[in-house]
Amino acid sequence: IFIKFIISMNKLIFRKLSFDIFSFFLLSSLAITSIVWVIQGVNLLDIVSEQGHSLKIYFFYTILNLPKIFSKLLIFTYFLTLFVVLIRYVESNEILVFWTNGIRKITFINFIGKLSIFFVILQLFLTLIIVPYTQNLKQEYLKNSTIEFFPQLIKEKKFSNLTKDLTIFVEKNKKDGFFEGIYIKERLSENESKIIIARKGELIKNKKGMGFNFRLYDGGISNIDDDSSINLKFEESIYQLSKINSNTRKIDKLNETKSSFLFYCLKKFLIDRKNNDLRCGSENSFLVKDIYEEIFKRTINPVYIIILSLISSLVVIKPKKTIIEKYFKFFLFILGFLIILFSELSYKFIAFTFFLELIFVLLPIFFIILFYFFMLIKTKFNIRYL
Repeated sequence: IFIKFIISMNKLIFRKLSFDIFSFFLLSSLAITSIVWVIQGVNLLDIVSEQGHSLKIYFFYTILNLPKIFSKLLIFTYFLTLFVVLIRYVESNEILVFWTNGIRKITFINFIGKLSIFFVILQLFLTLIIVPYTQNLKQEYLKNSTIEFFPQLIKEKKFSNLTKDLTIFVEKNKKDGFFEGIYIKERLSENESKIIIARKGELIKNKKGMGFNFRLYDGGISNIDDDSSINLKFEESIYQLSKINSNTRKIDKLNETKSSFLFYCLKKFLIDRKNNDLRCGSENSFLVKDIYEEIFKRTINPVYIIILSLISSLVVIKPKKTIIEKYFKFFLFILGFLIILFSELSYKFIAFTFFLELIFVLLPIFFIILFYFFMLIKTKFNIRYL
């Protein structure tokens, strides 16, 4: 009965520790992610002010940034959570509850390590599935949307480059909604362009209510190519701006690409994975070398969460010397922060020799083994007494 009581008590103690860790992680993640999201949201306001998209598109675009921000901050937030929670347990002497109930420090450390596996799985789920999907979705939504704020984009006596192929200039922007002295240049192809000049015009909503068209009065159209030009005059004409997209990137980035496609490419070109010229995919193809580095970031980096959890758990072990104890927590925090930086940059080293590549692929496992070897040395190879 006594043994059952002890086991039940130990489960309750670890359950409370888990609750404290998860609750602090959720609160800190919400706070830090929200701050970064707001800052990025301010920086992305040019979607409305410069590219002319609606506020609806802007909010949808910024909200889909949340998984990426959360994923980027997860490793640091979890490390910070463990560090703060465990220090609070130590300084408030709550940690003594574990030792008085017969729980060894190595058991405590192993529990923290096992708990971190959940966060590794969460990070893998985010980096492999959720983040690429949401990043691709927001970009598809943006590049397939129409420009809703054309009136704000057209400046008086200024060439407005609405896209790389479209330039609009107006002499006057009158209060009644009309423009005077209109010049429009549209690049149709590499060797062909269209120039429209009109005495006045107005922006009108198209029939579907999505985007704008230019109704132009008293002007002319010139189609110019390398060999000839065609000139036409008109009293009234409609120039369809609704078909024109804004300065939105059309090519997908690597971090917006599905993991399944990246794994397919790596499997196909595994031997040539470090090739600087070889590409995979027909459209918007990527360098195989870049694909390999992206897969490394998505799959290997999350494992460093276990290493950071083990480093954080060392706060429960007090050094014998008072001088070392004074700076021990600070040292652990700096060490953890350096490991986070290292994990973010480690993918750069896999492009060198095979030996160096193998080291950096297996390095997280090596760190874990090194940690327990350190525990063995500290206990003089009697880790069960820790």
